[in-house]
Amino acid sequence: MQNSGNQLFPVFFRMDQLQLLIVGGGNVAMEKLSFLFKNSDNGNVKLVAVEIKEEIREIARKYPRLKLIQKAYEASDLEEMDLAIAATSIKELNEQIRKDAKQKKILINVADTPDSCDFYLGSVIKKGDLKIAISTNGKSPTFAKRMRELLEDAIPDNISEVLDNLRQIRDNMKGDLAEKMKKLNEITSVMKNKK
Repeated sequence: MQNSGNQLFPVFFRMDQLQLLIVGGGNVAMEKLSFLFKNSDNGNVKLVAVEIKEEIREIARKYPRLKLIQKAYEASDLEEMDLAIAATSIKELNEQIRKDAKQKKILINVADTPDSCDFYLGSVIKKGDLKIAISTNGKSPTFAKRMRELLEDAIPDNISEVLDNLRQIRDNMKGDLAEKMKKLNEITSVMKNKK
């Protein structure tokens, strides 16, 4: 049976353990950097661009794991990278970066070109340790943003305390995995039955 609709598989990367290359030093690169560091302030990022906005330099001063290299992109910039984002305003250069990344089997996001992307940077809700990613399969980033705002308002600010309590309960439980799952399902069922 073929599944229709959004075929994306949601994944959360450990950006403190991966290496990301961003090519571009303008507004799009700044947006990607802001998104990344909002979600993973220990991310390892190398940014390569001929020109780099002052706002990006300010981000680099705040996040020492962001390395800025002011020069033209070369395929060798992809060495030892796990992920790449092509964020230049030059369509041909973005396509070359995509080809180079594919050849090296590096996952690539080409800004504003969904069909050329291996992964997307969706809208993310972050409250303490809770993160929820929202995807509209590229159909409406504005809707994803509004859904994020709606859910952020609905999720209590003390959600990290709730998660800490649930972890402590889980860690102190006796029995096998099935028994623990049954008990945790009973405890968290109040979320579903809330009126």
